[in-house]
Amino acid sequence: MKLIVLYLLYSLTLLFALRRRGLQSGIKTEHKTDGNNDNNEKPKRILVIGATGGTGQELVRQLLERDYEVTAFVRKPAKLKVEHPKLMIVQGNVLDYDSVEKAVRGHDAVLSALGHKRFFYPTQILSEGTQNLLRAMEKCNVLRFVCETSLGIGNSAGRFGLYYTFFTIPVILPFYFWDKALQEKLIAQSNTKWTIVRPGVLTNNPKQGEYRHGPDIGSYIWTVRIPRADVAKFMIRQITDDTYLKMAVAVAR
Repeated sequence: MKLIVLYLLYSLTLLFALRRRGLQSGIKTEHKTDGNNDNNEKPKRILVIGATGGTGQELVRQLLERDYEVTAFVRKPAKLKVEHPKLMIVQGNVLDYDSVEKAVRGHDAVLSALGHKRFFYPTQILSEGTQNLLRAMEKCNVLRFVCETSLGIGNSAGRFGLYYTFFTIPVILPFYFWDKALQEKLIAQSNTKWTIVRPGVLTNNPKQGEYRHGPDIGSYIWTVRIPRADVAKFMIRQITDDTYLKMAVAVAR
């Protein structure tokens, strides 16, 4: 019984710490459809960070379908199984500033689906990599930045459902989420035109085309999910849509 109490105290302490460490979004409204609020400007050249991951590959495919010129920044080019005349693959590492700056230069916007699988020990890959990216963007005058993080951070803490709040995050992903929370803070402190996208549990289901997005998405009880394809679609819309400019927005089915 004592161990259970201690574990619950640890989980709650981590929950409140992630709430304080992550971004407190100022969003006031919730949107239930995928409406069209795009402005008239359309960037042409888009850099995708984390392009070999699940969301990253969806970003690359959907950007190409929309006739963007796409640069995929990857550590292992062979993992990206996409070929297209408007796709350029650049090998590099987000922890290497020089390679990041070379990749950023000449683009109109950056979409980041940066992630990793080093869950069980402290890392700062997300925060340090994002810091390099933000530094390069400001130096190269690339302003638009859309970054995928996760529900469960900042004012969305606890909205991943009981299973994630009291098992997955505190047992498997505490270091990962701690780094994600710092990543959000760094983005919010930057001079970029940023939007943070916080999805629920990511699935490989086909794109549904309709989902909820706003400040109160998620559940304190149930686990909420969303296809990676829908997250990618939503992230791409943020390139030209100012609805969530300099805000964090949750997305889920």
